[in-house]
Amino acid sequence: MQQQITLSLLPQHTANDGVLKKFIADHLGKKINEIKGYTLVKTSVDARSKNIRINVTLIVFVNEPFQPQKKSSFEFKYVSQAREKVIIIGAGPAGLFAALKLIQYGIQPIILERGKDVQARRRDLAQLNKHGIINPESNYCFGEGGAGTYSDGKLYTRSSKRGSIENILNLFIHFGADENIAYEAHPHIGTNKLPGIITAMRETIIEHGGKILFEKKVTGFTILKNTVTSVETTDGDSFTANACILATGHSARDIFYLLQNKNILLEAKPFALGIRIEHPQSLINAIQYGNFHHDNYPGYAVLNPASYSLVQQVNNKGVFSFCMCPGGIIAPAATNENEVVVNGWSPSKRNNPFANSGIVVQVDLPDALRELKKNGYLKTDAVKDPLSFLHFQQLIEQKAFDAGGGKFVAPAGRMIDFCEEKVSSTLPKCSYNPGIHAAGFDHILPAFINDRLKTALKLFSKKMKGFYTNEAVVVGVESRTSSPVRIPRHPIGLHHPQINNFYPCGEGAGYAGGIVSAAMDGERIADQLAKVLVG
Repeated sequence: MQQQITLSLLPQHTANDGVLKKFIADHLGKKINEIKGYTLVKTSVDARSKNIRINVTLIVFVNEPFQPQKKSSFEFKYVSQAREKVIIIGAGPAGLFAALKLIQYGIQPIILERGKDVQARRRDLAQLNKHGIINPESNYCFGEGGAGTYSDGKLYTRSSKRGSIENILNLFIHFGADENIAYEAHPHIGTNKLPGIITAMRETIIEHGGKILFEKKVTGFTILKNTVTSVETTDGDSFTANACILATGHSARDIFYLLQNKNILLEAKPFALGIRIEHPQSLINAIQYGNFHHDNYPGYAVLNPASYSLVQQVNNKGVFSFCMCPGGIIAPAATNENEVVVNGWSPSKRNNPFANSGIVVQVDLPDALRELKKNGYLKTDAVKDPLSFLHFQQLIEQKAFDAGGGKFVAPAGRMIDFCEEKVSSTLPKCSYNPGIHAAGFDHILPAFINDRLKTALKLFSKKMKGFYTNEAVVVGVESRTSSPVRIPRHPIGLHHPQINNFYPCGEGAGYAGGIVSAAMDGERIADQLAKVLVG
């Protein structure tokens, strides 16, 4: 007999198979030798009380042989000679998962990626971190795997209605991810492991007749009779296919300009902007776990480095944590010279000494237009300009670059100093490799963001006692939280309303917010194309 049960256990009780079986047997009123095995369905940490618990959901095999859960299998067809071909612009999660799904349908994907493969991309990231030299086509945002490859690999999403989260996670496991992502409440792969997984995906696509072409920056589309007839790249090559998926990510500003210049419909999309804050991980552990964070607590080794999720309404706008990275590193996420952008990532073990998170404020169109006008950027038709949020984003990033002093050094300040509008006389150690420079933020962030951040940071300490401290450092700016532009698409056909075979997809088009939701959107577009192309 198989039974699904949920137990609430002390952390140390989940780490020992014999102890766990005893709790299972006691819960079911059985003898321990009647428990033949179990499969984990879900685990989560409940740290709301002084006694931290691990909630464990299991399928238990009682008096019948244990059968390990079968791994999902995927059938990839050979598509080298397929009649139906689809161009995919961008090799991020949306593009890669769209390609894998198309191959399952017998359709050949041709991926055009402006950046380099994951291995070559590492060298460009090293140049950026060590020497402040950026490659506009190969950085934390551009290259194989997209922004997600070198920015943590968080797999948590609330977008269950967009597709099968389980299918996405099983595909990651198929390509080498740890099986624990299937049952952890907040699954996480780790930046150190993602490149190998992305490489395995690429090899599968190529082995089955798909194409992935690197350093192929798209610079043009030929459109005739509401149909994309060819896609052109900066090296003069031209590609044709039955359809085109645009999966370029939230930072491909040149694509937005290209579409605008061709009078292709775009929409301004609200997004959030703010700062990234870094605490010692030991402090966050102490806040979240209390006495349980000490090494002498028997369950301490079982607990992952603590995380947090915070939200506060301040003057009718949400201020919230974003992309929280326990045991993480702050990374330079700019894509061009003269702009500073910060993001965060963690290795799989989350064992770095710092915890960082974006703390951001929602930006609405009147806010953006007011700031653009104040800085002389406002055009007479700016209210109707779908790139208004993008211009605002660029403005703030350029101010941050100037305040840092160059070479992607970021403006920074201790948290309390930031809130009291002081320039810090000293700065704590920080994981941001290009370096930080003490600066005031009043000339970087507009007042509607700055004032709300100051209020929220103080209020957050009521939810997390000790959060508001000068041990924490504020680093600016966190500005690439999501795309500032939406590329509209037909609600049923999913193609662009003006172009029958052009499919905006993923985070850059405004339909996703992270690795899993982008991957699901890629699969959704592939499913729709299969209906159109093969019936």
